[in-house]
Amino acid sequence: MANSSDPTICSAALPIPIDLFLSKEHPHYLTNSSGDIIYKINRHAFKSSSVDKILLPHADAADPLISIFRVNKESWEGFKGDVGEENLLFKVQRTLNKLRRTEFSVFLVGGNLDDPNTSFEMKGWPFQRSCTVYSGNTIVAQTSLMHKLHQIWVRRGRFRLTIFPSSVDPALIVALIVIFFDGRM
Repeated sequence: MANSSDPTICSAALPIPIDLFLSKEHPHYLTNSSGDIIYKINRHAFKSSSVDKILLPHADAADPLISIFRVNKESWEGFKGDVGEENLLFKVQRTLNKLRRTEFSVFLVGGNLDDPNTSFEMKGWPFQRSCTVYSGNTIVAQTSLMHKLHQIWVRRGRFRLTIFPSSVDPALIVALIVIFFDGRM
């Protein structure tokens, strides 16, 4: 049974998919379809690594919902609140980095980090703002460009994140998407 204080699991599953939007004009905000800020992304870069903090819009900047720490060029760690070993939620490892294909394995803390059975996988093509988050064979979330009717060339400056109904916390999905597009916005 999941611990109700565990931010990776919501107490109630989302009944319908939700869409969040990210644009090149405002890369530090994820908004809903009405333009209301749902999540705020604060980036704090240090010499050897960077820390990304995912915040709720009304949350105190000193109290992030999830902090992301880049361990090296190919791996990240996610923490509940601020960075601290006792708050470790997940680890992410890039497993494939090709021109048209990028893949990541996500390991939730509590599991065996050497286990080949990962908690989540992310696959996609960052240039096309395409990322799909899988839990086993189930799609948990997906990003896509904003297509319009009669538009020949689709602009990459704005894209949609669709989070499908599941027991996974949307803040965790947002953190994984931030890692997937790290440095590519």
